Amino acid sequence: MFRTLNEQRPTSLVHHSPMSTVLRSNTKVPAVERAVRVMDQLARHRQPASLSDLVRILKLPKSSVHGLLATLTQYDLISRTPDNEFQLGPRVLQWAGAYGLQSDLVGAFHELASDPAAQLAGDAVMLAVLDADEVLYLACQQGSRPLAVNFRVGGRFPASCTSSGKAMLSTLNDGELRQRIASAGLPKLTRHSVATRAALLKQLQRVRAQGYAVDDEETAEGMQCYGAPVLAAGSGIAVAAVAVSLIKASVTPKRHRDTIAAIQALAQRLSQRLGVPALNSKHKAAAK
Repeated sequence: MFRTLNEQRPTSLVHHSPMSTVLRSNTKVPAVERAVRVMDQLARHRQPASLSDLVRILKLPKSSVHGLLATLTQYDLISRTPDNEFQLGPRVLQWAGAYGLQSDLVGAFHELASDPAAQLAGDAVMLAVLDADEVLYLACQQGSRPLAVNFRVGGRFPASCTSSGKAMLSTLNDGELRQRIASAGLPKLTRHSVATRAALLKQLQRVRAQGYAVDDEETAEGMQCYGAPVLAAGSGIAVAAVAVSLIKASVTPKRHRDTIAAIQALAQRLSQRLGVPALNSKHKAAAK
């Protein structure tokens, strides 16, 4: 039986077991690693992928990829299209739903983001984590107002284009940033997307100083998003981020200020659920 959020220990929602050290080791089972790589590639593809596509991208023998696809298909983790291509299967949705039920962070997000006190009603609010140079959405609370992008659980976007991605990137040190950010051009979703590492690093300096990030039509034309990092106790590196998306034409100066305050407050409340001490009024004033 799962414990409710109110029954969790107040210090942290991140649980550790005696197996932690073993599970964090570098030991890998090759067959499992290859299967995960197949699943990751299918998740990144907007359209189904062919056997030859996967062989080329994964740089694995055709016979190995064929065997992996056959096995994953038997377990409904992937499915074959009428054109003999492959896409994620229905079992992935079952796992995603189970993760949502079991995850304290996802549960806390839905509880707090839907609270009228959060002042985010009607707007699309997302919970994301950083996966290499992309953001992966763990939970989305769709708003009543139409948007240019329909955010969904499992969806991905380049971290450099999104407010949630930039909020998380801003908490990394220079070495980690260099590993995640391409030295050449960055992915561009719109003409407003940041194009170079130097320009992104300049943005991230501003994010660190103000405590929130802005996506100003960088993911979709006409859309503006505000994101803030979610921290866990004992670490200054974001474990997730929350973001809210608005139609840019609807953003008045007052709504701009109110939305930033609301998304920062949501991020702080989630961080408190992960053991981060609440900011007192003096600290809040210094942070502004």
